[in-house]
Amino acid sequence: MLARLQSLYLFLAALLAFSSMFFPFWYYTADSLYVLQDFTPFPGAPPIHSISLYLSGIVSPLTGTLAIATIFLYKNRSLQGTLIFTMILLFLFDILSGLAAAHFMNHELIQSFGPDVEHSPGAGFFVLIPEPLLFWLARQGVEKDEKIASAYKRL
Repeated sequence: MLARLQSLYLFLAALLAFSSMFFPFWYYTADSLYVLQDFTPFPGAPPIHSISLYLSGIVSPLTGTLAIATIFLYKNRSLQGTLIFTMILLFLFDILSGLAAAHFMNHELIQSFGPDVEHSPGAGFFVLIPEPLLFWLARQGVEKDEKIASAYKRL
């Protein structure tokens, strides 16, 4: 179970998913520094900004929890493959909800402070980037295990 390479990939992806909650997703500089982070909506921003942040804050730990749970489902490889595909979809939802929140915060700051608002991605964004690669590598490992098991059954 833990000796399989895909378990390492899933564990690393879970660590990245959980750690993304603790790092700022996006930085803004207008008259002072504003930070976009999970569960900390910008005051006065449109509701879709707050909803996107809360959804991102829920999806990140859900992805991490699902990755940890998938490690222990090593006997059911078809379910493992399905859950890995689900985690890829959750990753996409997480990154898109974070980018939506960043877009609406940028729009709000430009309305408040004018066009000279500077913004850049934070560590929370960059922590999420390797997740799909790790999920893909884990999926490849599960498929390799399935091939080995089916070849063993033929003997």
